[in-house]
Amino acid sequence: MSSTVLIVDDEYSGRETLQSVLEGEGYTLVMAENGPQAIEKAKAFLPDVILLDVMMPGMTGFEVCERIRNDPLVAEIPIIILTALDDRESLLTGLKAGADDFISKPFDRFELRARLIGITRLNRYHKLVQEREKLVQAHNSLLTAYEATIEGWSHAMDLRDRETEGHSRRVTEVTIKMAKMFGMSEEDLVHMRRGALLHDMGKLGIPDAILQKPAALTIDEWQIMRKHPQFAYDMLYPIEYLRAALDIPYCHHEHWDGTGYPRGLKGEQIPVSARLFAVVDVWDALISDRTYRPAWRKADAIEYIRQGSGTHFDPQAVDLFLKVIQQD
Repeated sequence: MSSTVLIVDDEYSGRETLQSVLEGEGYTLVMAENGPQAIEKAKAFLPDVILLDVMMPGMTGFEVCERIRNDPLVAEIPIIILTALDDRESLLTGLKAGADDFISKPFDRFELRARLIGITRLNRYHKLVQEREKLVQAHNSLLTAYEATIEGWSHAMDLRDRETEGHSRRVTEVTIKMAKMFGMSEEDLVHMRRGALLHDMGKLGIPDAILQKPAALTIDEWQIMRKHPQFAYDMLYPIEYLRAALDIPYCHHEHWDGTGYPRGLKGEQIPVSARLFAVVDVWDALISDRTYRPAWRKADAIEYIRQGSGTHFDPQAVDLFLKVIQQD
């Protein structure tokens, strides 16, 4: 893609000279005959560089330069001032006005081409950096939107079952503490957090009559309830950015001894994030009130988890959980 150069000179001969020097160099050339026209065309074409004559009637090149530098739309366009004034005061005036370079007339065509190549290359690099920054900002904004969406889904699931309100947030906090103690990477922690918040997503597919039943479930009802990890997988897998977070929603009801569901995974076949989460999920459920039973005492819940080490739970996950609980 060629660079665009805006040539500003009130004299036709000056514009034609610059055109003859730059033709064949791969530039797109735009002409302006005075200061106001230069500002107008700078906004319209957003050139990569401006070659600006100083001695112009009405508005000098210095004034044009200042006006451009004060306009956010065009303020960052590089400006090379071309002038017959070859004194220190003019140079300082040009730099003070915001010029990036200063070439005295009569100029050497090879020097002008070289200066132009250098400044357009720098400008191209500057634009590339800006584009990368914009991409990073857009990426971060997208991630923020993703996280807000996940938080919203999690809150909606908790609201559906008032008894478990706040459950997703609580189990997520403890699981992340355990994962950090385990030594998980920052990237893995991000996926674990998402998975923990969405661990019961599949319960959206469970009828209210079963999910909110104030008594023990029948065998048939349990068969339906046990499908919720598969429902979660089916709902979340098509969302590409959540695939790495599926381990917890899909596998947190698997047991260390292979007696869990939905796939009967055993031992280290169960993803480590799901093994850590399973302990926390049971803990929070036991110490919370349910319509069919009151909350357990924490000491009793801890003893239950100790007894489940090696059968229901990964022994290492139990040890980590107990350390976190003691710290808290």
